[in-house]
Amino acid sequence: MNLELLQGLAVALGCGLLVGLERERRKGQGPQREVAGLRSFAVAALSGALAAWLDGGWLLGAGLLGIALLLAASRVRRVSSDPGLTTELALLAIFLIGALATREKLWAAVAALLLTALLAARQRMHHFARSVLREEELHDGLLLGALALLVLPLLPATPLSWLGGGSPRQLGGLVFMLLLLQALAHVALRWLGPQAGLRGAGLLGGFVSSTATVASLGALARGRAPAAQRALAAAAILSTAATWLQTLLMLGPIAPGLLRAWVPVALTGAATALLVAWLLPGDAATALPAERRPLRPRQALLLAGMLTGVSVVVSLAQRGLGDLGVLGGALLAGLADAHAALPSLAALASRAQISAPTLHAALLLAIGANALTRCAVALASGGWGYARWVIAALAAQALLAGGVAWWVR
Repeated sequence: MNLELLQGLAVALGCGLLVGLERERRKGQGPQREVAGLRSFAVAALSGALAAWLDGGWLLGAGLLGIALLLAASRVRRVSSDPGLTTELALLAIFLIGALATREKLWAAVAALLLTALLAARQRMHHFARSVLREEELHDGLLLGALALLVLPLLPATPLSWLGGGSPRQLGGLVFMLLLLQALAHVALRWLGPQAGLRGAGLLGGFVSSTATVASLGALARGRAPAAQRALAAAAILSTAATWLQTLLMLGPIAPGLLRAWVPVALTGAATALLVAWLLPGDAATALPAERRPLRPRQALLLAGMLTGVSVVVSLAQRGLGDLGVLGGALLAGLADAHAALPSLAALASRAQISAPTLHAALLLAIGANALTRCAVALASGGWGYARWVIAALAAQALLAGGVAWWVR
């Protein structure tokens, strides 16, 4: 008895029954019923498995061609009000999934589950495409996909001195990150509503770049009413909470032995940001216009240029001042990004080249330096009415987290 063959046939039969069950529920009755149902899909999956087992070459191709010809003939003879080809294409797919089951059983099962989920989501997908998705959202989604799949791979990856050691591909990746941040914020706003959506977008954006999030929300806050500015400031403050949480995520895999001492410091900073954002009153309904495009490329380009300029200044300062040691390097690196120095600091600490108090001081210097950058960005992008709340929250985080770090040292 060939157990491998039996297992492959069993998986293929299960895949065919799974997809066929979904199609049987939609098959209908009478002359307008669909061409294939439960039994047809089970037979097609078993046929694919047998064809792949007996001969993975010409017999598999002949079986696929035979099913295609049978479907074409049935399509000509059948009278149906549905002009779609979903069932026919699904039958061809389940034949190939059955063939895959003889070699990769797990992936065959995954493919069958994905196919069934895709078929079962017909009405929701149609409703989303016709009623939920707006034309400008589709346009901007295509723009984002083209940037990721076509433009970024073509940009050179060679570091350039006038970009502070960065490359055009890194600069393009920063622009893509900012556009993706805008898209995620738009999705959160549409799904969760103005209040929860705006704050969720701020917290989520902080895991990508808190500085970019503060600048992006500040650009929206300029010139708006005080209540709208407070709502946008609360979302920006939530992005600073993500900075503290991200240090835990980055420090754990590199230096898990030092994580326990840093946890109360990071949690204090994050909790302070969450508390200030929760207590800050604001009107999120007026913070954003009712109809707005998901992507704002001009704003993303301006922010990318500003952040790249900060990186260039930091790079020049490091070259001019030389090696200032662990603390000085962390301070300079933190001006550009709060987490830039964390991997190297954690690696030094894991090799016992620096002590835990030195690691904590360096991390606090990096986050504090980046807080200065975020304060300047908030003031430049959103004005004083927006920046004062962000500055106050960052100052409170620095004082409380620094106090906890001094207490646990």
